[in-house]
Amino acid sequence: MSRNNNNFSFEQESDIDDIDLLADDIPASSNQHQASSNGAIAGQNSNPFKDPSIEDQYIYPDVELVDLQSRIDTSSAPLNSNGNPFADSNQVFDDDNDILNERVADNRRDLPDFNSPNESKFDIKMYWSKLLGKPYSKVRDNSSPRIIHLNDPVTNSHFRYMDNHISTTKYNLATFVPKFLFEQFSKYANLFFLFTSIIQQIPGVTPTNRYTTIGTLLVVLTVSAIKEIMEDLKRNSADKELNSSKTMVLDSKAQDFVPRSWLNLKVGEIVKVSNGEPFPADLLLLSSSEPEALCYIETANLDGETNLKIKQGKSQTSHLTSPRQLCNLQGKVLSENPNSSLYTYEGTITFDNQEVALSPDQMLLRGANLKNTNWVVGLVVFTGHETKLMRNATAAPIKRTNVERIINLQILALFGILITLSLISSLGNIIKLQLDGNELGYLHLENTNKVGLFFKNILTFWILFSNLVPISLFVSVELIKYYQAFMIASDLDIYDEEKDTPTVCRTSSLVEELGQIEYIFSDKTGTLTRNIMEYKASSIAGRCYIKDIPEDRKAIVGDDGIEIGFHNFEEMYQDLNSDELGNIINEFFTLLATCHTVIPEVQDDGTIKYQAASPDEGALVQGASDVGYRFTVRKPNSVVFENTHLGRKYTYELLDVLEFNSTRKRMSGIFKCPDGRIRLYSKGADTVIFERLSTSGNHFVEATTRHLEDFAAEGLRTLCIATRVISEEEYLEWKPIHDKASTTLVDRQQKMDDAAELIEKDLFLLGATAIEDKLQDGVPDTISSLQEAGIKIWILTGDRQETAINIGMSCRLLSEDMNLLVINEDSKEETRDNMLSKLTALHENQVSAEDMRSLALVIDGKSLGYALDPDLEDYFLEIGVMCRAVVCCRVSPLQKALVVKMVKRRKKALLLAIGDGANDVSMIQAAHVGIGISGMEGMQAARSADFSISQFKFLKKLLIVHGAWSYQRISEAILYSFYKNIALYMIQFWYAFSNAYSGQTVVESWTLTLYNVFYTVAPPIVIGIFDQFVSARYLDRYPRLYRVCQKGTFFNVTIFWGWVINGFYHSAVIYLCSIFIYRYGNVLSGGQVADHWTFGTAVFTSCTLTALGKAALVTNLWTKFTLLAIPGSFGFWLLFFPFHATVGPLVNVSQEYRGIIPSVYGSLTFWAMTLVVPIMCLLRDVLWKYYRRMYHPETYHFVQEIQKYNIQDHKPRVTHFQKAIRKVRQVHRMRKQRGFAFSQADEGQDKLVRLYDTTKKRDINGVLW
Repeated sequence: MSRNNNNFSFEQESDIDDIDLLADDIPASSNQHQASSNGAIAGQNSNPFKDPSIEDQYIYPDVELVDLQSRIDTSSAPLNSNGNPFADSNQVFDDDNDILNERVADNRRDLPDFNSPNESKFDIKMYWSKLLGKPYSKVRDNSSPRIIHLNDPVTNSHFRYMDNHISTTKYNLATFVPKFLFEQFSKYANLFFLFTSIIQQIPGVTPTNRYTTIGTLLVVLTVSAIKEIMEDLKRNSADKELNSSKTMVLDSKAQDFVPRSWLNLKVGEIVKVSNGEPFPADLLLLSSSEPEALCYIETANLDGETNLKIKQGKSQTSHLTSPRQLCNLQGKVLSENPNSSLYTYEGTITFDNQEVALSPDQMLLRGANLKNTNWVVGLVVFTGHETKLMRNATAAPIKRTNVERIINLQILALFGILITLSLISSLGNIIKLQLDGNELGYLHLENTNKVGLFFKNILTFWILFSNLVPISLFVSVELIKYYQAFMIASDLDIYDEEKDTPTVCRTSSLVEELGQIEYIFSDKTGTLTRNIMEYKASSIAGRCYIKDIPEDRKAIVGDDGIEIGFHNFEEMYQDLNSDELGNIINEFFTLLATCHTVIPEVQDDGTIKYQAASPDEGALVQGASDVGYRFTVRKPNSVVFENTHLGRKYTYELLDVLEFNSTRKRMSGIFKCPDGRIRLYSKGADTVIFERLSTSGNHFVEATTRHLEDFAAEGLRTLCIATRVISEEEYLEWKPIHDKASTTLVDRQQKMDDAAELIEKDLFLLGATAIEDKLQDGVPDTISSLQEAGIKIWILTGDRQETAINIGMSCRLLSEDMNLLVINEDSKEETRDNMLSKLTALHENQVSAEDMRSLALVIDGKSLGYALDPDLEDYFLEIGVMCRAVVCCRVSPLQKALVVKMVKRRKKALLLAIGDGANDVSMIQAAHVGIGISGMEGMQAARSADFSISQFKFLKKLLIVHGAWSYQRISEAILYSFYKNIALYMIQFWYAFSNAYSGQTVVESWTLTLYNVFYTVAPPIVIGIFDQFVSARYLDRYPRLYRVCQKGTFFNVTIFWGWVINGFYHSAVIYLCSIFIYRYGNVLSGGQVADHWTFGTAVFTSCTLTALGKAALVTNLWTKFTLLAIPGSFGFWLLFFPFHATVGPLVNVSQEYRGIIPSVYGSLTFWAMTLVVPIMCLLRDVLWKYYRRMYHPETYHFVQEIQKYNIQDHKPRVTHFQKAIRKVRQVHRMRKQRGFAFSQADEGQDKLVRLYDTTKKRDINGVLW
């Protein structure tokens, strides 16, 4: 595969090896040259439609397609003001257009020739897809563009484009059996039992019943299959709900839009989407209810950005607003092939003898929502799994837990032990026959082939020892996990009463993974924040105003003469009546009401809704409106606001807009005011505003700086507000310079910035604003607890760097004493140098562990693209793991998944990904555990995740309490299950030394089977469901206890083999004691000799009581269920055995037990052995437990004592002190570095706002009036 200009290489893209449906179709469109929000087309492919990695289309053998690069050459074409390489939006391609039109004039020549030899070849994929009722998009030529005919469904149907259904299920009818069996038999234990079942069917080999193993295995597989089907049916139900959503589709017969489900939407159809609705597929914007086919869309579900984006249709199609006009539209679209790039699009639309270039400005992507626009009309280009949203998704993967992986490896070792035991026993049998053959004549083995007997004995002993691996374990574990998932869903502490949304566990097999998470990868928008901006406070002329004054925060004058604290709005209204202060306050809010790019939309009830490309802008304008400066009208060259205090409207003539960009960090507007003066209004980051203040007359700088520190310490987003009166002579002198810069073709942006510098000077500081990007409830405390628990948190967001840093500060991910390592470079070489310099500094300075905890990495999307290259990812990962927190900004959904997969591949750590948007799905599925938040961005993430919660704060209890419990419970249940089986079945091995290695069982075969089914099945289940090593209250109080689980204290290789060896030890003690007790056999009254099965029953009873006693020793919490499971299980054995021994022989089962009851229960030796032997076995365990707790205690042992004796600690007092210290450090840090956030598109705003005239409306047919 050839390489392209992607920020990350194809080697990395191939890591997304489970891309949904078309795994090989990793797009080759260039992310390195992403189109900006103004719609510039970028890329360097020789053919703009050629995507070497995508093969979705047909060959058109009769059409010689002209290379379109010569007509869409972005490398040389000058950009117009909208960033479009076609300087004139009405431009039609040159003479090549005539050639292309001549060659594709006949629609039939565009269709595949199904009569040609190539077309008639048998294609099994096509028939298989038809059989399953699945869409089929035939792979042909990757160099040809997608051809879509307008209003011609018959022609489009020949291309067999994919339908619009989406599926996030793990299985379907065809794949369930192979995928399920692959998943189940990837567990070595199931493979082992399958092989054992086959051996048991060989006549004369098995020493037990032929069907005991295969029957149990079928039960295990059936239980697992039912659980998988139930969980997948939930996913299927969610998919059906989405696929059955309705949208309005143009019906050429009815000459109107009619409702139709998303599932039945086809490529080439025209749809109408209303305000607030999501786009059902990838659409080309034709027209809208706004002038010049403008519309606002929200893409938070795609790229995580909260700000609205403006899309604009082509002027040639903007008049197509009525159904009749749209039905008469004839032509075709040449489109790029489906790919995953969210920011690029290239194509052309041909109609009415004109060919118009298409760019990302016209692309409305599935997953985005229409906002603040009555309606839009769009042409369906990509559907279903070919949409860019689904191209960024990955198929639901098969996930295995860390505990399962350890068990798999240890089972291999147990296989080795089993084979060794079988070889020893088989070899012993041969040696015994060879040495003592004369004494064994009654066996008639004189002519037996010793080699054949040896291998036959291996199989016999394989079956006899096979239960060293407990087959019942996997049924028990499935039941435990299912019930743990049920308890998680039933927990009212993680239930959202307001939304009536419980926590949902969609993949119960991963519950114990929640207890060992080391890295969390989190989206920001909608996950940590609410997508809601609120205007909180104003600093005006050195005085702070807020609606409701916080407790103990009333305004007072400090020792330095600076006023601190707040005034309420009533005091502000009084100050408005004063002369100097009133003028400043009036000017402050006038600036907020006029200097912006917001569009007012009057609702039916007379209220105004503000359409803002930036949530900050909307909050500022709404804040001004709330205090009486109500922005009402926008025209191309003016804005109008109403001063409700005076009942007057003011019109400000808009002369120029000096747009915000990430370099300028400010926005300015030049207005001609009602008093005839020309004023410059400017707002931006404090650093850039302070640099441009006048050296005289600014009396509020020191006070404003103090207020900014207080705002920033509260995690608020701040902007400084300044103004200046410009003389008409100065403006007329400056205007030609600005106009010339705006039309230059060389280095336009820099020259416009230079022109702005000439006018943005000598400013007068009015004050500052404070906006709260409202966090989800409990986010700061949750992140603080998770970090205390030893979990490192990485934020992967589509937001800008400043926004992400501010949110990181407010949610305590980034603390006041942290040192930020910033990587924000424009090339791979610069990124490499930046990372190497940081690594060198960190290694050479020998940074202490304490200083390491103060490091945080911030990297932007472009640098991240380079950092993910194979030759740089080691540097990136090394820096990242050193840091306590990592923030990745402006990242695409695919990059999110690549980051997660890189850490997953390189680090032996468990990863959790959490998000709430469709852009987070690939990241969620790439992690070991994926959690979706059912939030404002839809349910796509929640449907695709392993768990779903309604608020981020619930993650704390989900991990620290339920995760720790689940991990400890599952660990104890698994370890105990292995132990109890080894304790019993190793007795079979020791017994081989007494029975000439004949393969004779010491216990009756059905009793052996029921050992795991009845007699000891309850303890591991009860431990796995109800045990608590520490209560929820103390786990929440001491998050550091989670580190015990992270370190694998409850389950690791050492612990596993400790339990195995203990099982060997107990089996040896039981066997040796029973041999000495029953040595001479004279154990019955009257001098009778007990038979073999009486001895075996005594051994079995002693082993059962020993195993149950071990369960009692490891149980931390005794409940009524524990009493039923442990003492109750032993009582059940004692009561059930007489029934079994009586009824069994009558129905020709367990003939060995005929008449055995009196010789067992009537024997004092039996009862003495049952009491003494378990005590001798468990004495070592009791002493070991005492030694560990007294001399080598774990952290949780101390907390268990605190919990048991209710010991008080001083944590609340320490916490209060830490908060006070944090506040002091935060203020100190903010004095050195204050962040700001101004989430607005970098350019293009001036042109767009001048297209709006809110005094004009469209009628029902879309005509302006």
